[in-house]
Amino acid sequence: MVDVLGQDEVDALLAAVDSGNLSEATETEVETRIFSSWRKGIQLDEVEVRPYDFKRPERVSKDLMRALETLHENFSRNFGVALSGFLRTIAEVKVSNIEQMTFSEFTHSLPNPTSFNLLSTEPLEGNICMEISPLIIYPVIDRLLGGSNADLFIPQRPLTAIELRLVKKIIDRATTSLQEAWANVAMLTFELVGTESNPQLVQIVPPNEVVVVVGFEIKMGGRAGTMSLCVPYNVIEPVVNKLSNQTWAAYKRSRGDELRHQVAGQLDAAKLTVAAILADTSITLQELKSLQVGDVILTDKAASAPLTLMVGDKRKYIGYLGQYKGNRAFKVKRPLTPKDRV
Repeated sequence: MVDVLGQDEVDALLAAVDSGNLSEATETEVETRIFSSWRKGIQLDEVEVRPYDFKRPERVSKDLMRALETLHENFSRNFGVALSGFLRTIAEVKVSNIEQMTFSEFTHSLPNPTSFNLLSTEPLEGNICMEISPLIIYPVIDRLLGGSNADLFIPQRPLTAIELRLVKKIIDRATTSLQEAWANVAMLTFELVGTESNPQLVQIVPPNEVVVVVGFEIKMGGRAGTMSLCVPYNVIEPVVNKLSNQTWAAYKRSRGDELRHQVAGQLDAAKLTVAAILADTSITLQELKSLQVGDVILTDKAASAPLTLMVGDKRKYIGYLGQYKGNRAFKVKRPLTPKDRV
């Protein structure tokens, strides 16, 4: 352990460094001893130094970003289906990008005017933002009002009161899909609490606060536009542990098994038509016309040969015809294979 310098020794050495009277080797020794003295003073077992940009802090891990991307891909699918049903036309919504930035960078990247909506996230504290580009929001409004979007002009103005009421119907469907996507992580309730046309007037978090911005692309007919979901890190911080990549992957597996069991449970009660095929043969049309009661039709299949059981219109099993408790029965011997000629 390097001897700890006293305050007088430290001051003397620093003065010598400033005056240029120390050699390079001596300077290195001084720095080492000063650092050792500081290290012992704060009683750290080890010190890890990392570069940190205070202007662009990286608080969201890559695993968390991947989990958020997967979650919002599920949201985009559900929202696309809901939007298609509401507009009575095919609407496609997909995740285009996801990144973290400061809130000020996000607001400065948005057009003005635009459809900027604030959503509450009960029971979490704080709000998230959903911005929908005028390039797609006006075609959606035109569709709701019976237009064709053929020669639609995109006005550079804030939404009117009537248009805001129509947009709220779209936001309501988005919040429902968002709630379904987050249900496996936390039971959140999203609700529209405010609308603004100028993003610069909204300040839900400090300008340098880290936010996760999920970008979506919306297509409807020949029109396309973007939608952005801004999620401040401090809002989702209480549920970050549940959003880890391993937890999310495990959820997807368990969710897939759960859906598989649900589908299988519903199919268990489905009724199927089952029929045993005695034999197949071919006759001419003339022979068919001349058939009489009591005529015998010969086949190439032996009387002791196994029969084929059909489930629906598919040949599935090989077995034998018999009798069980006074009823005709079919005893399954084995599944049908491609090598069987029946």
